[in-house]
Amino acid sequence: MMRKSLLLLVTGFFILVSQLALAQADTTLHKKEKRKKGWVPAALPVIGYDADQGLQLGVLGQIFDYGDGTIYPDYRQTFYAEVSFFTKGSSVFQIFYDSKTLIPGHIRFTGDITYLPERALDFYGFNGYETNYNHSLETQGSSDYISRVYYRTQRRLFRIMADFQGPIFGQKVRWLAGVNFFDIRMSTVDISKINAGKKESNQLPDTALLWDDYVKYGLLNPQEANGGTLTFLKMGLIYDTRDNEAAPNKGIWSEVLVMAAPSFLGNSPYAFVKLSITHRQFISIVKKYLVFAYRLNYQGTIGGTSPYYIDPYMFTSWSLSTKPDGLGGARTMRGVLRDRVVGDGVALGNIELRWKFWRTHFLKQNLYFGLVGFLDAGMVVQPRKVYRNLIPENLQSYYFSAASDCLHLASGLGLRVAYNENFILTVDYGFAFNKQDGGSGLYIGIGHMF
Repeated sequence: MMRKSLLLLVTGFFILVSQLALAQADTTLHKKEKRKKGWVPAALPVIGYDADQGLQLGVLGQIFDYGDGTIYPDYRQTFYAEVSFFTKGSSVFQIFYDSKTLIPGHIRFTGDITYLPERALDFYGFNGYETNYNHSLETQGSSDYISRVYYRTQRRLFRIMADFQGPIFGQKVRWLAGVNFFDIRMSTVDISKINAGKKESNQLPDTALLWDDYVKYGLLNPQEANGGTLTFLKMGLIYDTRDNEAAPNKGIWSEVLVMAAPSFLGNSPYAFVKLSITHRQFISIVKKYLVFAYRLNYQGTIGGTSPYYIDPYMFTSWSLSTKPDGLGGARTMRGVLRDRVVGDGVALGNIELRWKFWRTHFLKQNLYFGLVGFLDAGMVVQPRKVYRNLIPENLQSYYFSAASDCLHLASGLGLRVAYNENFILTVDYGFAFNKQDGGSGLYIGIGHMF
C-alpha cells in the first residue's frame, strides 16, 4: 500500500511540475545564458552522503577549457581531481583528464588514475533473490545479530584507464579503443582496525562474516578469493547525438563495448570477455526546461570465466565514475543495497523526468536548479555458477532461497544544482520496493547518473 501511495505521489508531483514548466516556459525562455570561454575552474569541499558508504568529506576540483566560447556548453578539455573519505571506511583518490583536442585528427583521449580503498564494501553473495538478505543479522539489538559488517568485505581497487575515440561518420558515430588495468585486493573486514580507539560497548564482535563463510564453504574459488590483477583491451562503437554531454536536453547516446582480458596479458587462469550494450535517450518536452531520459543496459560474460571481484564492475565509455559498482546503489538503482544484484550477466533500466525549474546567474556564472523523479530496475539475466556441495544441508536455506531472481525495483526524487551546465551537484533519495533489497537510500554526489 505504501509503495502504491509513493508511486501516486511521484506521478501527481510530476504532472504538476509539467504544468508549471509549460506555464513558465513562455516567460523565461528568452533569457540567454552567458557563453563561457577560456579556462573556467570549479573547486569546492566535498560534503556528500551515500547510504552505502556514509558521510563523505574531502576536496575536489574541476577545470574546463571552453576555448573561444563558440562551442559552449561543450568544452575542449577538462581536468578533474578528488581526494575524499567516507565515514564507513571508503576513500577516493582520483585524477581524470578528458581532451577532444590533444591528439590531431579529432581523436578524443580520456585518462584516469584512481585508487579506491574500501574498508567495508557491500557483499551479499550472487544472483540477486537466489541469496537471502536478513537485515536483523546486521542490526544491533536483534536476537539474530551477528555484526554490523556481516554483509561486508574489504577491497582495495587501483585502476589505470586510457581510452581513445575517433570519428567514423563524423563525431556522431565513433570507434573506441583502450587499455584498462585493474589491481583488486579482497579480504575479510579488518575488525581490529575498526575497533581501534572505540569503547568496548561500541566495538564489533570478532566473528565470521558472510564473505568468510563463502571462502570456508568453497563458494569463492581459493585462486580468486583474495583478488588479483586484470588487464583489459577495450573496443567499441558509439553513437552520440547529445546536444550537451553533462546534461543533455535531447539526443541519443548508445554504445557497444567489448572488454577482453586475454591470457597473453597475464590474466590466466581467468581469461574472459565481457560485453556491455547501453542505450540512452533524452527527449525534450519543454525546451531547456523539461527532459524525459532513460537508459537500458546489458552487461555479461560472453566467453571464459570472470573472477567474482570484477562481476559487479559496470563498464562504460566514460570513466569519470568513482562508484563503478552495481547493480544497486548511487549509480544504478538508488534505494537498493549496493552490489545486491551481482551475476555473470545483468540487465538495467532507468527512467528519469528532469525539470530545470530555475535558471539564474551568480558571480558571472550560469546556474540552474532542477528536480528529478526516477524509477530504477534491474535483475540478473546470466546467473553465476555457485557450487553449494560443501554447505551442510541444514544451512542451505540460511544462505539461499528457493526463488529465482526477478526484477528489483526502486524509485524516488532528486535535486540538481548545475554550474555552467557541466558541473552538476546531485541529491537523490530512493526507495526499494522489496525489503530483500534494503529500505531506502540518500545519495549526494556529482553528475547525472547517465
